[in-house]
Amino acid sequence: MAKKLRKEGQQETETIRLNKYLSDAGICSRRQADLYIEEGKVTVDGKIAREGMRVGPKNQVCFMGRPVQRKEDLILLLVNKPKGIVCTTKGQKNNIVDFLQYKERIYPVGRLDVASEGLLLMTNDGDLMNEILRARNYHEKEYIVTVNKKIDPAFLKAMRQGVFLPELNVTTRPCKVKEVDKNSFSIILTQGLNRQIRRMCEALGYRVVKLVRIRIMNLKLGDLKKGKYRKATEGELEKLYSLIQQSKGEA
Repeated sequence: MAKKLRKEGQQETETIRLNKYLSDAGICSRRQADLYIEEGKVTVDGKIAREGMRVGPKNQVCFMGRPVQRKEDLILLLVNKPKGIVCTTKGQKNNIVDFLQYKERIYPVGRLDVASEGLLLMTNDGDLMNEILRARNYHEKEYIVTVNKKIDPAFLKAMRQGVFLPELNVTTRPCKVKEVDKNSFSIILTQGLNRQIRRMCEALGYRVVKLVRIRIMNLKLGDLKKGKYRKATEGELEKLYSLIQQSKGEA
């Protein structure tokens, strides 16, 4: 990646490859950008773009006739939220923003209830946050759940097929559920109802003892230590934008 030349009081004058510009703008992955350029869907300063060209801050880039703005200062953090931290930005004790003490203003992407732990995303990009959370996009979130008694086949089958939640008057979407051990299971959801997993378990006569989110789309908790955070890598961001673009097409 080329180095940035921006100094205090001076705008960045460096150019970057057009496919990276489109990727940074959240339009698509670099590979997909090359295809769009080849198909003539991208213009630079009113002219059809060509593959491999470079652009800078003074160039006007358009995709399908619409101006594209590169998000140069995108922040996307992967956080291992501990139990007891609240996913709000302010006004509540033990909120995630005060806990992280990050130098720039960021927001949680969705919620992970106070009794739960694991992967939480924090960003300064509202558009990206909305695309990840939008239920119609069927984006996956994966959890490891421990309950208060032994799991049986009937429980697993009911969880997979969907559980009616009378307090919300809704039946959950079918999902992927797999036994981990006698009291634990993994579950992959594509929706985010309030306290969904806990409600599903309670409806079937179980109580959640521990709930850890380990994945959101392609972003994984991995070995990130509890209470710590890291920035999403360029590769993770490229894959994330690719998945978002793909879900838009399918929708």
